[in-house]
Amino acid sequence: MKVSITREKLQEGLSAVAGSIPTRTTLPVLSNILLETEDGGVRLSGTDLDTAVSIRVPADVEAGGSITAPAKKLQEIARELPPAPVSLVAQGDAITISGGRSRFRLNGLAKDEFPAFPSVPFEDSWRATGSELNQLISHVSFAVSTEETRPILNGVLWELRGSEMRMVATNGHRLAKMTIPRAGGGGEGELIVHPRALQQVQKLFKADEVVEIARSENHLGFRGGSVQIFTRLIEGPYPNYEQVIPKDNDKVLIADKAALTGAIRRMAIVASDQTHRIRMSVGGPMMKFSVQTPDLGEGSEELPVEYNGDPLEIGFNANYLLELLRYMPTSEVKLSFKAPERAATMEPLGNEDAPDFLCLVMPLRLLD
Repeated sequence: MKVSITREKLQEGLSAVAGSIPTRTTLPVLSNILLETEDGGVRLSGTDLDTAVSIRVPADVEAGGSITAPAKKLQEIARELPPAPVSLVAQGDAITISGGRSRFRLNGLAKDEFPAFPSVPFEDSWRATGSELNQLISHVSFAVSTEETRPILNGVLWELRGSEMRMVATNGHRLAKMTIPRAGGGGEGELIVHPRALQQVQKLFKADEVVEIARSENHLGFRGGSVQIFTRLIEGPYPNYEQVIPKDNDKVLIADKAALTGAIRRMAIVASDQTHRIRMSVGGPMMKFSVQTPDLGEGSEELPVEYNGDPLEIGFNANYLLELLRYMPTSEVKLSFKAPERAATMEPLGNEDAPDFLCLVMPLRLLD
């Protein structure tokens, strides 16, 4: 293998693939990037066996071939090379990288040792734009669980219906759900996708790019432009989230998002480091926040709101509320409540173009 490539294109390819390289692995080849020549370019690939990323970058190919090389060292070399064309030459199990007056030789491994990418049939794919995927992923994936006790909640549920697609994520204390219109193709179904793979989709597909998406029995594939991403689906039934979304919350509060965020952030300063509990009291044109942390102190604040319903005192984890507010796409938000021990919902308000987006948060028991 012998190719010439600009430093910028080499860095672009290495950066795209870096997210799929595991930081620790017992299989040495997984610390490597696979380089393969194609007509007029080089394809760089990386995998951690759960998620695989592949990108093609333009290059002048003098001699075809392939090799795997240490990803971290290759990236460090590319970053420090002078701004000049870079020569990559593979002979046997070693690759030589030359740029300007610098020359490096890295020991690699043969392509045969690199895991094969999963076979995903794109004939029956469906399509979405990069911006649609980004909108769904960014508004939902933050809510996944990071605890290993229920692996199914470590993934994002992606539901495909006739004219719409929906993503849902929850950790049992909070939930986020977004639905957007969907073009046809690809059938219907439910997928549970690891958020690490979805982060790669967000990072590597441009907003206006049309992305083909297809699935095999236990893998999901994305491809568009020069990028391909494959990920192993999480197996098992996702909990029935519709059961926990309240349908009878009869107390409704409307507030300015920025003002609400500021008040909660200030109360969070003196909230307990363990529970982050704050108290919200509603029952008129002013909502009162209060915090009492025995070994630290207390705080209170009032905020003008629109409220319709009986008076209510309810406790929440301030961090969860702030997280939901961060993803609300409008300047006003609507919260609904039923009782101090029942789930509350939060939705965007005041913009007809706002997507179908709903978040849920479980309350904390108040200590009188």
